[in-house]
Amino acid sequence: MSTEQTLMNRSNSSCELCGLDNGLTVYEIPPNSDASAEQAILVCETCSEQINNPDKIDANHWRCLNDSMWNQQPAVQVMAWRLLTQLNTEAWAQDLLEMLYLEDDVKQWAQAMDSSDDDSNIIHKDSNGAILLGGDSVTLIKDLDVKGANFTAKRGTMVKNISLTDNPEQIEGRVNGTRIVLLTKFLKKA
Repeated sequence: MSTEQTLMNRSNSSCELCGLDNGLTVYEIPPNSDASAEQAILVCETCSEQINNPDKIDANHWRCLNDSMWNQQPAVQVMAWRLLTQLNTEAWAQDLLEMLYLEDDVKQWAQAMDSSDDDSNIIHKDSNGAILLGGDSVTLIKDLDVKGANFTAKRGTMVKNISLTDNPEQIEGRVNGTRIVLLTKFLKKA
């Protein structure tokens, strides 16, 4: 049975991300796909175009990830995680990303982006020199006053599903329900 036919059977002939059934194609998940059904998903024209052209992304289309992120197929989970990470400026996407649980091997696959990414040369390190990746959890090693939010982030507070920034000394995360920028020198990888 071909990969496409296997994916058609697995997905009931609909897009595994949004559920549409128009113009379905096989999308092999980079960077190291072996063209098997385990490392590919079935996507519609709309999803395919937006995955392949991130500058044309329509955030509202991806609200469908609320359902597809719970799919049992690791390949679908990987794409949901990557898309939610890409949409992390949207509050709803960040909320979904915080709920999404991935097994360790699936999370490593999701984080293994193509080496041609523009941000691949920026390395974020915690206070101990451990490399931080998007989606990691960190712990505060010092009480931090959060300007503008009128609270203090206490030492020992865990920040889950961090997002990386263009600045290697900063990450973004939610503390007390507020999305803030944190300096990596005050963090320890959990």
